[in-house]
Amino acid sequence: MAKDKTAYVCSSCGFDSSKWLGKCPSCGAWNTFKEIRVASDSGSQAARRAATTVRSQEPSVGAKYQRLRDVPLQETSRIDMGDAELNRVLGGGLVPGSIVLLGGDPGIGKSTLILQTVLHLASLRVLYVSGEESAHQLKLRAERIEHDEQSDPVLLCDTSLETIFNTIEEVKPQLLIVDSIQTIATDTIDSSPGSVAQVKECAQALLRFAKSSGIPVIIIGHINKEGSLAGPKVLEHIVDTVLQFEGDRQHLYRLLRSTKNRFGSTSEMGIYEMLGNGLRQVSNPSELLLNDEHEGLSGIAISAAIEGVRPFLLETQALVSTAAYGTPQRSATGFDQRRLNMLLAVLEKRMGFKLPQKDVFINIAGGLRLADMAMDLSVIAAIFSSNVDMAVAQGWCMAGEVGLSGEVRAIGRVDQRIAEAEKLGFTDIIIPKYNMTALPHQPRKIRVHGVRKVEEALRMLFQN
Repeated sequence: MAKDKTAYVCSSCGFDSSKWLGKCPSCGAWNTFKEIRVASDSGSQAARRAATTVRSQEPSVGAKYQRLRDVPLQETSRIDMGDAELNRVLGGGLVPGSIVLLGGDPGIGKSTLILQTVLHLASLRVLYVSGEESAHQLKLRAERIEHDEQSDPVLLCDTSLETIFNTIEEVKPQLLIVDSIQTIATDTIDSSPGSVAQVKECAQALLRFAKSSGIPVIIIGHINKEGSLAGPKVLEHIVDTVLQFEGDRQHLYRLLRSTKNRFGSTSEMGIYEMLGNGLRQVSNPSELLLNDEHEGLSGIAISAAIEGVRPFLLETQALVSTAAYGTPQRSATGFDQRRLNMLLAVLEKRMGFKLPQKDVFINIAGGLRLADMAMDLSVIAAIFSSNVDMAVAQGWCMAGEVGLSGEVRAIGRVDQRIAEAEKLGFTDIIIPKYNMTALPHQPRKIRVHGVRKVEEALRMLFQN
């Protein structure tokens, strides 16, 4: 038998070396190399055996090179996950043979989302591997979630990588779920589960299985206190798609974003509402994020924002008050803090609107956090409304990026913003003057106003 090998792995970035080094040449960290034992029978062999058993075709003898023009072009039929929001973020469904990594804060609902999706896939044979929960706990969670009575996934509550591949050979699943990658360990590496070496080796073994067998794999991963995925950075490079499940646990809404996607766009976003019986898809978030009770109140402006290809109408709330202490506060929830400071400087320099001894608080209602620059105009309107204690004209919404000279810059997807505002019953919308020339000439129930500067927009909003 071949002897076990000894390797040294950096606990910070996962760089491996045949000898101990004081400083990691990859990340530059000091004294981070740990000695691990690597057995001759690695987890990749178990992955190959499982892939050979599951797939119907015979394994190829070896890799063979070919020219690009000789590669046949074929359409990949995606797997419908039974969830419109998840399908949108994935790019139209789950690609066979792909490996997806889902991360998020503890308790945000990652396992609930995946289990809920699995319970609606009655047509697929699913193997659900859980290293964190027992079968009884999964059963209790499944009873709370509304699901298809015909669905019957196979549960495996184990943390051994070799046991997982042995079960795959018996079950022959069409979809593999691993919850979570930080709890899985292989016997070929002498380190604890969740270490850099274990996460790297287990992820690579699952990658070999997915690509060799054509079976899609969904992995749930932990995140660290900085908010990034725990483990080596190579984990994100290995997988095909990285999904981020985020949101404030004090709010009902959860956002599903894609930070990496080899099979689709990374600008899409899915919205869910956390209920007692699981996560509910929010197909029209604008109706839930708007509140009719704000009419006549100051400090509130409606913004027509875009995330991916989806239009949103959001409440931008502002509160301007006298500073109780010497230094005024600048606070933003759901909006970029540095962007807020820039807009306040524009108000002071270009419009003579001084807030030297005032506290300014900005909040995007609903707990959402969007990065659309077109929200600038609504933030300025809400701040002005709160400071002068005058409500924005009823039935008005706006979209526009504000530049450093106080001009309202052009934005994208204006047609979708106008259509969303018109659908929700708004009577007027303010957009940049430059976008007016590109609008199609068609009858609308909503009046469209073009402005060049911030002063023009504020004059329209507070003309009453």
